[in-house]
Amino acid sequence: MTTLSTHQSDAHGHGRAHGHDHDDGSKTTLGFWIYLMSDCLIFATLFATFGVLANATANGPAGHELFELPYVLGETLLLLASSFTFGLAMLNLHVHRRERVIGWLAVTFAFGAGFIAMEVFEFAKLIHDGAGPGNSAFLSAYFTLVGTHGLHVTCGLLWIAVMMHQVGRFGLTGVTRRRLSCLSLFWHFLDLVWICVFTFVYLREFV
Repeated sequence: MTTLSTHQSDAHGHGRAHGHDHDDGSKTTLGFWIYLMSDCLIFATLFATFGVLANATANGPAGHELFELPYVLGETLLLLASSFTFGLAMLNLHVHRRERVIGWLAVTFAFGAGFIAMEVFEFAKLIHDGAGPGNSAFLSAYFTLVGTHGLHVTCGLLWIAVMMHQVGRFGLTGVTRRRLSCLSLFWHFLDLVWICVFTFVYLREFV
C-alpha cells in the first residue's frame, strides 16, 4: 500500500512538473506579446507627439530642408533586408539546420548594424549642421521618436548576438527555439515601426 502511494505521488509530482514546464513556455510567449503591446503604446505616443509638433520649427529648418530621402531609403532597405534574412533563419530553424540559422542571424546582424551606423551618422550630421534636438520642438520630437526606434534596434542586435552564441553552444533546444521565436516577433515589429517612421516622418516632408 505504501509502495503504491509512493508511485502515485511520484506520478502526480511528475505530472505537475511537466505541466509547470509547459506553463513556463506559454507564459513566456504571452508575456512577450504583452510587452509588444506596451511598446506599441510607447511608439503611438511618440508618433502622436511628433504629429502635434511637426510644424513647431521655431523659425528653423523644416524636415524637407534637413532630410535626404535617398539616404533614408537606403536605411529602410537595409532594415527590410534584415527582416528577410531573419525569416530565412527561422525557416532553417524549423528544419533543424543549426549552422544555417547562425549564418542567417549573422547576416541579419550585419544589416541591422549597417542601419544603426547610418542612423548615427545622420544624427551626427544634423547636430553638426546646427539642427540638434534642442533647436526646436520639431527636432526634439524627431530625435526622440527615431532615437527610440534606434535604441530598440540596438537592443535587438545584442539579442541576436546572444542567440547566436546560445544556438552555437546549446543547439536548437526548446528554449532556444522559443527565444528565437520571440526575437523574430520583436525584429519584425521594429521593421513595421520603421515603415511608419519612414512614411510619417520622412516621406511626408516630400509629398
